[in-house]
Amino acid sequence: MKVAVRTTECVVGCRKALLAILLCLLASVVFAQSQAPVGMADQRAKAVTQVVLGILSYARWPVEPLLLRLCLVGPTEYTDDLVKGTTQATGRPVAVQRLLADNPSIVSDCDAVYIGKLTGVERSRLFAALIGHPVLSISESDEQCTVGSLFCLRVSDEQVSFEVNLDSVARSGVRIHPSVLQLSRRKPAAP
Repeated sequence: MKVAVRTTECVVGCRKALLAILLCLLASVVFAQSQAPVGMADQRAKAVTQVVLGILSYARWPVEPLLLRLCLVGPTEYTDDLVKGTTQATGRPVAVQRLLADNPSIVSDCDAVYIGKLTGVERSRLFAALIGHPVLSISESDEQCTVGSLFCLRVSDEQVSFEVNLDSVARSGVRIHPSVLQLSRRKPAAP
């Protein structure tokens, strides 16, 4: 009888150990899978930060700000790295803040805006408010690169590129170095 009890205890103990091992393996697989997209998202965010800082470094305002103020407007996908705050290659610090699309202080408190997902009405109001003010605009998700956005990002797993809307650049009051314009896929000016 003693042998049968010990065999049963061993089988139960082995099952528990096997179950624990399987749960650990499953947890490590789930953890690895959950980390892969996060790693890719983090890489995209860092690449977007580099492109945005590059664009900003080749822009000149009528009155150069000592502290460049970048405002994030609307829900964004790739700004996790930008939100941490950063410094341009020239050493000029970049202050980053989030604002709502209808915030009237965008015109006075932002040298550049990074525009996320907005409704058509929000987008129209934002660009109407920016008319006549030297504010550089970068759109994260503007498929057509419409009037208003100076730069439109194209984010993929392989790279971050951008288009330039020459009509918007001409109207913005912000000068963009020609080498940046040559790097982009240009969106022609409206006739």
